[in-house]
Amino acid sequence: MKTEIASTPLDVRAFAQSAGSRAQQDLLQKYERLAQEVSAPAADLTLNWSAQGELRAVPGGEPEVWLHVQADTVLPLTCQRCLTPVDVALAVDRSFRFVADEETAAALDDESEDDVLALDPEFDLATLVEDELLMEIPLVPRHEECPVEVKLEVVDPAFEAALAEKPKPFAALAQLRGEGSD
Repeated sequence: MKTEIASTPLDVRAFAQSAGSRAQQDLLQKYERLAQEVSAPAADLTLNWSAQGELRAVPGGEPEVWLHVQADTVLPLTCQRCLTPVDVALAVDRSFRFVADEETAAALDDESEDDVLALDPEFDLATLVEDELLMEIPLVPRHEECPVEVKLEVVDPAFEAALAEKPKPFAALAQLRGEGSD
């Protein structure tokens, strides 16, 4: 039996026990840290996410609490190669195992490939979604192929002319060396 649980904060254990599911489409503005990353503010940017809770049986033990999260959005960022806007698609598809406390989570996280979190009565699902999407932002956003020609060097004719006119300090030494051998 699936139940819709729309409370914030989310009781992850109850959500998993009821095989709860939740899906939402939000304006990106609601996620302050993600909104700070965009190169140009846009009021109509959206973020889609869903979460499903489940209890997974463990042989000889209590069932484990799991939460599966999917999220996606497109962020307008600045290409670091050509410095023009680039839309970067972000997607998350991850499962999290929940344990009783932070100590257990830290110990299991070190030895397990699973993402392990502590059960928290004040668990904020929207913050988890935002955290996961923030980690998906590339360090150097860029186009696959830039829409404009990328100049890899800059030549300043005035600088080059001034450099040619400037006296060379070691030219005087060369002259002295040449004069002293006569």
